[in-house]
This record gives sequence, C-alpha cells and structure tokens, in this order.
Amino acid sequence: MVAIDEAVTVVTGAGSGIGERTAYEFADRGASVVVADVSVEAGRETVETIEADGGEATFVEADVTDGDDAAAMVETAVDAYGRLDVAFNNAGIDGELAPVVDYPDDDWDAVLDVNLSGVYRCMKAELAQMQAQDGGGAIINNASVLGKVGFANSAAYVAAKHGVLGLTKTAALENGETGVRVNAICPGFVDTPLLRKGLDEEMVSQVEELHPMKRLASADEVATTVTWLASDDASFVTGEAVDVDGGYLSQ
Repeated sequence: MVAIDEAVTVVTGAGSGIGERTAYEFADRGASVVVADVSVEAGRETVETIEADGGEATFVEADVTDGDDAAAMVETAVDAYGRLDVAFNNAGIDGELAPVVDYPDDDWDAVLDVNLSGVYRCMKAELAQMQAQDGGGAIINNASVLGKVGFANSAAYVAAKHGVLGLTKTAALENGETGVRVNAICPGFVDTPLLRKGLDEEMVSQVEELHPMKRLASADEVATTVTWLASDDASFVTGEAVDVDGGYLSQ
C-alpha cells in the first residue's frame, strides 16, 4: 500500500459535507485528490481550495448512477496521476420520510440507485484498477449507523445503507489476497448541509439527543476516520464497519 502522502485518492460527493472535508484531509496529508461530484461548481470550489492551500487536486464531473461516469472517474485518476490507491465512496442522498406503506416508489428507486448501486458501480471500476496495478489499495464506503439498525420512516435510506455493509464485506472477502482492503464507516448524524436542509433547530436538538454525547458529529471527525482506514496504520483492517457515532449504537 502506498503511503498517504504519496497516494492518489478519489472522493465521490466531494463538493460538500463529509466528502469535501475528507478531500481536504487527504490533501492536507499530501495525497493527490480526484474530486468527484455531480455538481460542477461545488466540485471545482473544493479543488480551488485544495490548490490554494498548496495541495494537488483534479475535478471530474461524475454521477454515480451512471456506470460510464464511474469508470471515467477512475480513468481521470489514472490519466492525471498514473494510478489509484484510495477511494472514498461517499456520494449519497437522504430521500423521502414516510412509512413503508406510503413510501413513494420513485423515491425508493432514486435512493437505492445513488446510495447502494452507486457504491457498487464505483467499486467495480475502482477494484478493477487496484487489482491491475502493483501495491493494492484501500476502499472506504460511507454507510451509516442506519446500516446497522432500523429508523422509522426512512426505509429506502436504511435498506441502502444495510446493503452497503453487505457489499463491503463481500468485496473484502473477495480481495483478501489482492492487497486491496475494503471497509465502511458508520457515522451517526453529522452536521452537514444535507442534514440541515430538512431540519429546523428544534429537530436538530432532538437528533442531538439521540446520541449519548448529546451532539452531532462534525464532518472533520468522520474525515479523520476515513484517512485512518486508508493509511498503513489500518493495514490489517478489512471487511469492517467502523462506527463514528458518539455512542449511538451502544444504547
């Protein structure tokens, strides 16, 4: 495995939230970062910030619901930097809030397409590249605490994140001897624009109370966990779903 300060990394959904902060964290540690996002403006802003701080980054417009985009994202990394060492599959959407009996079919399809099938499409391209080169690699998938437990009125999101954990474990088993480690993170509720978009301050306070630490996670706290899993410090860690949850799952 290439050291983080020499690694070529891809981060999906890197235009905002956890993806943005993780892209900064990789760049701060010396990695070259391919910033992938469906939003051109947001993705380019992430690249500009990294470059202004002296880091190395390249933007690629990528929609994870499109397999060709996922393949092109990996090709961008190889064309720009010669290889792909680390991938953080982070892009996701939240979806409708409704009980199963009332859940809109179109919304179910959209959430599964981004949050589960999108991870699959990206991993398929990433694994092919990592297996073909010397040195292996590390893949980290962004799941959720809701990949381990249920949550009322969030059937599509919960189902997708459970699926991400199954996909992670399966790929880890298949790559035990290839030098590619595959892990997931399971954040609790994280203070990001995506979370704030649909919640007023009273609802935010209620969500904070769900965690024994009585606060939301910061995106930076999640980012440092991702970069640890990508590093040689986690060289014997694969197939794991690492909780970053303020005690949420301990209750």
